[in-house]
Amino acid sequence: MRILVTGANGQLGADVVRLFSEKGHDVVGLGRAKLDITDDQICNDAISELQPDTVIHCAAYTAVDNAETDQDNAYLINAIGTRNIAVAVERVKAKMCYISTDYVFDGTSSSPYYEYDNTNPLTVYGKSKRAGEQLVQSLCSRWFIVRTSWVYGASGSNFVKTMLKLGKECDSLQVVNDQWGSPTYTCDLSLFLEELTTTEKYGIYHATNSGICTWYEFAQAIFEQVKIPVTVEPCTTDQFPRPAPRPRYSAMEPMGIRVNGFAPIRHWREALQDYINQH
Repeated sequence: MRILVTGANGQLGADVVRLFSEKGHDVVGLGRAKLDITDDQICNDAISELQPDTVIHCAAYTAVDNAETDQDNAYLINAIGTRNIAVAVERVKAKMCYISTDYVFDGTSSSPYYEYDNTNPLTVYGKSKRAGEQLVQSLCSRWFIVRTSWVYGASGSNFVKTMLKLGKECDSLQVVNDQWGSPTYTCDLSLFLEELTTTEKYGIYHATNSGICTWYEFAQAIFEQVKIPVTVEPCTTDQFPRPAPRPRYSAMEPMGIRVNGFAPIRHWREALQDYINQH
């Protein structure tokens, strides 16, 4: 297939470009400098010229805290930018794969969220990503929406890299122990996206590594893997106030993966071990 990847220089986009290429697809990856998704004419021209079979839309405004005071830009990129891509994709009758987030849920559940549970985002970031989902659903006839969470990969900044950096600088750390979710390795997510988008099994998917943990448990696992002797102490969300509220419980149930016959994505601990061994 001919694949266009938006946000190709981002943490997920870079691995999508690499892994889809390794699988033999004709991949064009465009970063912000080459594809301004907020300009509908640029989007139309690029997609008309490339004539992709599928667009993997990774480009997004992801600065969760900044979005609270930068609402216009968050919506410009996550909603209007997504609309621009969706319209152009539909014009060439391609498939659209939109990468979404656990932040579309309010986090008040005590059990994992299913794909078709009601969304109720509490943050500007979550609301703008939910707006993107709605635009994809209403403007595209062949769409996949893939919600993921706690993403880490080789490029960009992420929780694993932050912990490894702090582990070298500090003897002890406090990490939040009252937020639950599922870490996701970009390589595993990219492999699932490749498997998914070669089918016509359209709809919403929850795609994270298997298993649920808190940030504190995730941090402990990171230091265990690299054998850095750091004391990790649990703390509460209230001890680290942030401009944007974090979902307390954002684990997502991968029913869509199961019922559509895809293989489950491996456990987050196994993925973390691979990531650390490679990087």
